[in-house]
Amino acid sequence: MFKRDVKSIKDLVMQSLRTNGLETPLLQKRLVEAWPVVAGEVIGKYTQNAYIRNQTLFVNLTSPALRADMSMRRIEFVKKLNAYVGSQVIVDIRFC
Repeated sequence: MFKRDVKSIKDLVMQSLRTNGLETPLLQKRLVEAWPVVAGEVIGKYTQNAYIRNQTLFVNLTSPALRADMSMRRIEFVKKLNAYVGSQVIVDIRFC
C-alpha cells in the first residue's frame, strides 16, 4: 500500500501564493485593513491614511495629541497587528 500526502486547501493556497511572490503583499494588505480593528473605533476615526513601506507601518493621524500618545504605545501595536495577521509583517509604526 502507499501513503497519500494529504494537504489542506489553506496550505496549498499559501504555498501557491509564496511560490508566485504574492504572500507578502497579501499579508501587508490584511495588516493595513486590520489597523482600525486593532487600534479601536475611536482611533480609526482619526486615521486618514495607513500604508507600509520597508516593514514600517505609516499612519496619518489628524489629532496631534493622539499622535503623541500613540507614539508611546507603538511597540504594543506592532505586536498586536502582527499577531492579528499571524506573521511578522512590520517591525515599527510611525505616526504622521
